[in-house]
Amino acid sequence: MKNSANMNKLLIISLAVLLCAGCKDKKNNPGEDPVTPTTNDVMTYITTADNTMHFDKVGKNFIEGLNMSPEITLILDPKTRYQEFDGFGAAITGASAYNLLRMPAEARAKLLKETFSVDEGMGYSYVRVPIGGSDFNSRSNYDYTCCDQRGLENFALTSDEVDYIIPVLKEILAINPNLKVMGTPWSCPRWMKVDDINTKNPFNGWVGGYLNPDYYQDYAMYFVYWIQAFERHGIKIESVTVQNEPLNWGNCISLYMPWQQQRDFVKTALGPTFESTNTKTKIIVFDHNYNYDGKEDQNDYPLKIYNDATAAKYIDGAAYHNYGGSPTELDQIHRSAPQKNLYFTEASIGTWNGGDDMSTSLLHEMKNTCLANVMRWCKAVIVWNYMLDDNNGPHGGSGACSTCFGAVDVSSKDYTTLYKRSHFYAIGHLSKAFKTGSTRIGTKGYQPTNVTVCAAENPDDTYGVVLMNENSDGLTFQIEAGEHFFSITLPAKSVTTCVIPK
Repeated sequence: MKNSANMNKLLIISLAVLLCAGCKDKKNNPGEDPVTPTTNDVMTYITTADNTMHFDKVGKNFIEGLNMSPEITLILDPKTRYQEFDGFGAAITGASAYNLLRMPAEARAKLLKETFSVDEGMGYSYVRVPIGGSDFNSRSNYDYTCCDQRGLENFALTSDEVDYIIPVLKEILAINPNLKVMGTPWSCPRWMKVDDINTKNPFNGWVGGYLNPDYYQDYAMYFVYWIQAFERHGIKIESVTVQNEPLNWGNCISLYMPWQQQRDFVKTALGPTFESTNTKTKIIVFDHNYNYDGKEDQNDYPLKIYNDATAAKYIDGAAYHNYGGSPTELDQIHRSAPQKNLYFTEASIGTWNGGDDMSTSLLHEMKNTCLANVMRWCKAVIVWNYMLDDNNGPHGGSGACSTCFGAVDVSSKDYTTLYKRSHFYAIGHLSKAFKTGSTRIGTKGYQPTNVTVCAAENPDDTYGVVLMNENSDGLTFQIEAGEHFFSITLPAKSVTTCVIPK
């Protein structure tokens, strides 16, 4: 009986298409030739887990006339509104920029256009950049900050910024002038570190240590100097996080900063310094795992900082990574502090989680990294390295990830051969659907089984919809947007983005 009912539904759709006035002969099912699009067409972009479709572009026509199958019509609901999206992207680390600049200029320009162009590419719109060194710099086992010699008069951008990161950002900005940039430090300068906040004994190491409270003001100015230095190169810094993974003592370059110290640093130094220097960059706290690295006294890290009204007034929101815990943590954070924004700022794929196998990683990353976070109030989703080489680098020493992939990997033999991973396509689907300034909206009506749907209203008079089909079979139904509707077929185990004109 169930199979018969499904056949009837498909027949109804077919009849609706045949009876509509002005319908084209092509039905635009995957595998068929695409229609010639017009300005009023829906454009779809499809990636399949079986590697047969990679962000393939297919035009679809609106169906004119009466909707004859409302029982299988998914309806966009712009009256139900959630968060505004800032953008989606990946990290431009020293390693990513180094690899990009080893590519032939023409090949690099083609890739960056495919990634960042709003009109002709995926439209990536937000990148994360280290403030100083990270575990992925231009050279292996190279740790640094922008002020390694004692005294802020010695602050200066280094080769990683001047020779690699900034030139790449300028090329991206020429493609997408509205690109947003987030800065994140992995460590303060070592001369600002102590092994204990109370005793203040010096700590001359890259791994771990605490920020000396005596240097709160100097470190706040370090942020300002870095922001101003990038702005002198024409690169506006949209936001900074206070510390990458503040509860991770073991990274190859790191700084331990429990919530009490992050609160005090923001409250007494970073916030007031941004205010006094007219620095408009947003301040984002935490920037670590959903489960607070299992440290019970650090649970609800951002909420504890928000409880201090003076600190809270300087803070835009909190950022999270997915290396521990569940994105459901974001539900209770939003309920407790709906006035503060949420961001997802790091996830990686690698040999440990099947990142080289699109058959599993595409849907896993789309479900758990992308949709799980945008559907829990995140304004942005930014994954880890945009590009690494085929040796997973360059990467740092002990504590750095030696098994991570980039969203795109490049052959170190010719710096031309590319391996586009699941992160590349997953972020592309979000970016193409949800423009900067778009607002997530609701859906109602038909809700297909094992299909996740997320929709937004864009500022350019379009709707964006992302649909993930986890079924082993294709699925056909209709989508209604305002006065228009159209038929869509989702291939088995696939991700589809629709851009729908109003």
